[in-house]
Formats: sequence, C-alpha cells, structure tokens
Amino acid sequence: MIILLGVAGSGKSEQGRLLADEYGYAWISTGEILRVLITGKRRHEMLAGRLLSDEEMIQIMDKILDVIDTNQEFILDGFPRTIPQTDWLLKQVEKGRFKHTAVIHLTASEKILRERLKSRGRLDDTDDAINQRFSEYQAVTRPIIDHFRKEQIQIYDIDGANTPRQVHEQIMKVVRKNSIE
Repeated sequence: MIILLGVAGSGKSEQGRLLADEYGYAWISTGEILRVLITGKRRHEMLAGRLLSDEEMIQIMDKILDVIDTNQEFILDGFPRTIPQTDWLLKQVEKGRFKHTAVIHLTASEKILRERLKSRGRLDDTDDAINQRFSEYQAVTRPIIDHFRKEQIQIYDIDGANTPRQVHEQIMKVVRKNSIE
C-alpha cells in the first residue's frame, strides 16, 4: 500500500494515476469515488469543501478494500485524512489485511496550489471551498503526518511544485528504494 498525502492541488491524483499506469497498481482516489457515489445534501456539503465523517469514510474504504486484491500493491489517494482513519488503516496492516509500503507527502506553496485549483475548472473549486480545504487540511489532515512518524512510519516529502514529470521521478526513487516494484 502506497499512501499519497497532500492538500488539494498538490498533484496526488495525477501522480497516483501515473504510478498506477506505470506499474499496473490499483489506484483508489477517494475524491474520484466520492464525486461518483455521494448524492443529495452530503454532496452539497462535500462540494463546499467539508469532509465526510470518519465513520462514513472508513465504511466506504472498507468496502472498496474488500473488492480489490490487497495482496497486490495499491495506491491510496486522499485516505486517510484524519487520525481515526489513520488508526483504522494501521490496524488493518497489523491484522495482515495488507502491507504498508510508503507514505508520500506532496508539498507546495499555497499560492501555487490556489493557481492550480482555479485552473482545473471543477465546480467544487470555489474560493470558499478552497479555503475550507486548506483549513481542514491544516487542522485535521496535517497532524496525521506527525502521527505516522510517531508510529515509526517514514514519510517521504516530495516537492509537488515541480513539473509532474519531476515529481513522478522523485516518487519513482521512493518506489525503487522501498522495492515496491
């Protein structure tokens, strides 16, 4: 299991797709999944930048992980996003459901991220939603990086401000270093 972390616009999905295409890994993008599955009031809340509850996300991920072959390498893009989700995932590793390979954290300045988000043209990339995503990332998601480190899990910080090709090359170095191929 390769975990891609980073605030919205850091390139998680693009890098997840590149890595999945290069190696044939399953790529699980919670953003893509949620945009397809979530409807009604929850969809409006999600479009406004609010996260689903831990229970909702864990239930969705549990079902998805039942469908894929977790004996093979796979990529998680956008999960976990909170400490409880992280703890659930680490318990799954402890139980032997799958193996942890690498946690890759894509970083970039807020200015660059805002420019990227505004240029991609998605309906949920309004100023308010972007502000909400940055705020939630700092308050809720960023602490899981420290949590992983506390659990003795190496975090690989990669500068997501570089070109997609440069970022991919850095990720490939991590892949090769950890013998994930």
